[in-house]
Amino acid sequence: MKLLENKVSVITGGVRGIGLAISVAFAREGARLLLTTTRHPERSAEAIERLRAYGTEVQLVEVDVADQAAVNNVLLPAADAMGGADILVNNAGITRDGLMLRMSEDAWDDVLRVDLKAAYNTIHALLPKMMRKQGAIINIASIVGIEGNAGQCNYAAAKAGLIGLSRSLAKEMGPKGVRTNCIAPGYILTEMTDFMSETMAADYISKIGLRRAGKPEEVANVALFLASDMASYVNGAVIECTGAM
Repeated sequence: MKLLENKVSVITGGVRGIGLAISVAFAREGARLLLTTTRHPERSAEAIERLRAYGTEVQLVEVDVADQAAVNNVLLPAADAMGGADILVNNAGITRDGLMLRMSEDAWDDVLRVDLKAAYNTIHALLPKMMRKQGAIINIASIVGIEGNAGQCNYAAAKAGLIGLSRSLAKEMGPKGVRTNCIAPGYILTEMTDFMSETMAADYISKIGLRRAGKPEEVANVALFLASDMASYVNGAVIECTGAM
């Protein structure tokens, strides 16, 4: 028996970066996947083909999870068609970095909308179904939400909010059998970090205990643990995946 056999797993932003790594880990363990993207779904064909090679059901919907109406009208019916949601991974996120003195209102609002409000939207829509399934919610936060980072006040605020949301929801929904946990990755090699110069990357790595960047698959392994029955008594936790950054 695989760890997530037949578990319907909704993963936002599940076709690239950390989200794709989580999708692969879940597919390998027998989960049925409902993935979201805000890009043209046809561009994700290679990722979907790779996931279906594990012999599991994979559905992809194009939906802006930061739009509550879109979540209710597109994502929720798609989940219902698969029999509801057992697992929800809120992974979708963006950055709009800049010093607070120069940060536009749009840059602030965009990040809070995608990195925090989207989690409210998906949780609010799917939670009634998850209560009947002893569900698991995993929110992908960031070490920046714990430690802060110059030039990322908007991102830090959103990720700190996501941690507070997760810990509060764990207390609310624990009695209903729904576990909520957070992962706080550090410097992980994805498209989001591609912009860094060699000097900037070397500076980050010099501050990491393991002296290397992390891989998306290493975050995915933590997500797999939290989604599975191995973490049946883990609720309200924030697991740092940083290599001791």
